[in-house]
Amino acid sequence: MKIALKLTAAMLAAAAFIAPGAASAQEAFPNKPIHMILPFPPGGVTDLLARALGEKLSARLGQPVVVENKPGAGTVLASDYVARAKPDGYTILMAASSLGTAPLIYDKVTYDAVKSFAPVTQVASVVHVLVVSPKLPVANVKELIAYTKANPGKLSYASTGTGTSTHLEGELLKSMAGIDMVHVPYKGSGPALNDLVGGQLGVMIDALGSSGPFIKAGKLRALGVTTAKRSASVPELPTLAESGVPGYEAMPWLGLVAPAGTPPEIVDRLHKETAKVLEDPAIKERFKGWGLDIIGNTPAEFSAFIKRDIDQWARVIKNANIKGE
Repeated sequence: MKIALKLTAAMLAAAAFIAPGAASAQEAFPNKPIHMILPFPPGGVTDLLARALGEKLSARLGQPVVVENKPGAGTVLASDYVARAKPDGYTILMAASSLGTAPLIYDKVTYDAVKSFAPVTQVASVVHVLVVSPKLPVANVKELIAYTKANPGKLSYASTGTGTSTHLEGELLKSMAGIDMVHVPYKGSGPALNDLVGGQLGVMIDALGSSGPFIKAGKLRALGVTTAKRSASVPELPTLAESGVPGYEAMPWLGLVAPAGTPPEIVDRLHKETAKVLEDPAIKERFKGWGLDIIGNTPAEFSAFIKRDIDQWARVIKNANIKGE
């Protein structure tokens, strides 16, 4: 009996010694820098967002959050890099809408937008606006549709490149409004906006962050936003759905994902800390100034959103026969 009691006491003592260590191991994340991979070059709105978010997350997590720009191949390069990374929470991706659409457009994409990643949170939606050249004799969406139907195939619309969100949104507008416009792809917003301002083109759907200065200067006319609800960034602008294209909805997004297999507790920690950062009034104001609407949903909600988003654009891509260049 004495031996049994001694063994029991020894086991309890060992358990008491081990338990705190196990608990501290679980609580150790993060214990080294986290690398946030960005599929865009430095200097753009997404880069500003990632660095502002990374700075605040660093303070909350107690470890540096290092933003690494890995542009190329229509965002596929960065996405593939993170999909192959060790699923330990130390390599995460600031993904964009192209995470889901790239595999539908490009043949050599090796990752699966749903199976290869663990969604953390949809950080924000990028406010996109339908803008037209002031030289075009239209003041609203209904007038644009009427003008285009009266001049089929004569009006051109610009995008930031084949397969980009601005291209897909233009094709969605064409199909839902029953209009015919010629797609002209550019390498980025800058050259496209220059030609739009110059009157070489008539129409473009573009991010508010890049088109906003031209709208304020009166060099472009904004007709509406692409989201289902009006944006907090430009509440005076109606949605396309309420302006003559019922049911139109496009929400270009930015969100954090980790490699598939990342432990749920790490995903949950990253989500909770990011959500707290997004509640910061200073962050809200900065995002609004960049033409971004904060989301901050749960991993489950973000996962469901990604699947719906892929389904929507898969139909557009198939109907328009869009192929990567």
